[in-house]
Amino acid sequence: MQLLNTLFLDKPLRFEASMAGWQQLYWDNQLVARQDAHAGGGQHNELDFTLVSGEKKLRCQLAVNLNWQPFQFSYRMLIDGDCVGEGERSSDDIARQVPVVKPEKVKRTSTVGLLSLGFKLFKSAKVIKLAFAGASLAAYSWLFSLPFALSLLAALVFHEYGHIRAMKYFGMKTKGIYLIPFMGGMALSDEKINTRWQDVVISIMGPSFGLLMSVASLLLYWITGEVFFAALASLNAMLNVFNLLPILPLDGGHILKSISFSMNSVAGLLVCAGGAALGVWLSYTLGLALLGLLLLVGSIEIMAEWKTRHRSHLLPLDRYGQVFSTVWYLVTVAGLVGTITYLSNSDEPLLRLPLSILQS
Repeated sequence: MQLLNTLFLDKPLRFEASMAGWQQLYWDNQLVARQDAHAGGGQHNELDFTLVSGEKKLRCQLAVNLNWQPFQFSYRMLIDGDCVGEGERSSDDIARQVPVVKPEKVKRTSTVGLLSLGFKLFKSAKVIKLAFAGASLAAYSWLFSLPFALSLLAALVFHEYGHIRAMKYFGMKTKGIYLIPFMGGMALSDEKINTRWQDVVISIMGPSFGLLMSVASLLLYWITGEVFFAALASLNAMLNVFNLLPILPLDGGHILKSISFSMNSVAGLLVCAGGAALGVWLSYTLGLALLGLLLLVGSIEIMAEWKTRHRSHLLPLDRYGQVFSTVWYLVTVAGLVGTITYLSNSDEPLLRLPLSILQS
């Protein structure tokens, strides 16, 4: 990941590194020094390179002090042993940066390019949002009933709004919420994340907002005695518990991936593989073809993450972040399951259904 991008002799100097020990230094977008993964070296390291200025050779060096957990990074730039610049960067600086990416080659118009352009226009059109929302309402009303459809859409929108709020908290531009018939909803952003912490917060804020909605519905049930609010609390809790399953691309899978890959890339693969195995068992037990499809997509994402683990641009969670994220996840799951369990004691068959599904 990119840790530093500054000017050195009036040209960009970029330093990249990974938790595995891999480091690379670019000057004017040319590789001038590198250290291979697991090549040794502690927190302190010097990357030496030579630049030619006229007929004179300059002995240059970037001295870095790097600690991943907790993240600490400071540097000194030297020419012929004299310091010409120094500084330090925090995790907040990394979260706000825009990583340097290689410019894409201009390609001639093709079917794939036209489809890609069409998809971008498709995502940006507000009328499409309304069309999808209307299609979702019609589909769920046809399958169940209008009150049920409205309740389901309210739960989906509130869940996705949690993701949107988290994105805006990190200063990211958003495209809004899209409701997909029979698939749920999506919260889309125009920007990419830079840290595992951002991935965790954005992922878990959806279920956390879902928990708030269930608690609010439960309070309305206690005040009014209307079974409708109890059913809404239970249905919403079940949807968010499903979303917290540790399977990619569900929110729980993203949380699991960010926590585990922050520990160690091998541990990350093993933990995510365990989540995939859980998904296989659930798909087989419950006969859920859609869950199997989600599992397939998630497995591909895990393998892509594994192959690029030494080049990840995401700043890992520190020990505090790992523990806090795990506790946040478990508390959210406990709150949702507790809501379902509490309401299952009712004589209403509809309120006992979510617990029956979890127990199955």
